[in-house]
Amino acid sequence: MDNGLVRIDKEQDMAKYGAKAKSKVKKAMHERKRGTLKSGRSGKKVKSRKQAIAIGLSETRKAGGKVPAKKGSRKTTSARKSPARKSSSRRTSKKK
Repeated sequence: MDNGLVRIDKEQDMAKYGAKAKSKVKKAMHERKRGTLKSGRSGKKVKSRKQAIAIGLSETRKAGGKVPAKKGSRKTTSARKSPARKSSSRRTSKKK
């Protein structure tokens, strides 16, 4: 029976990011504006807005907050397997 109501899936209704993510990104953006946000690896000042957001999300992941997984971190093992190599005797160089 259709009574005119639209059904919403639970996945569409849930938020992607948690409250901890919001606060960490806000803090990173604030530090960037003041010029005190530094990159973890090189120690240089962060000037990019996107990089500041990425640092905030990374800190959230380390703290255990609700953040989606990084796009580049997914790897499939079955697709990346290389074929078996032949014997190494073919690779030896000739001696003069």
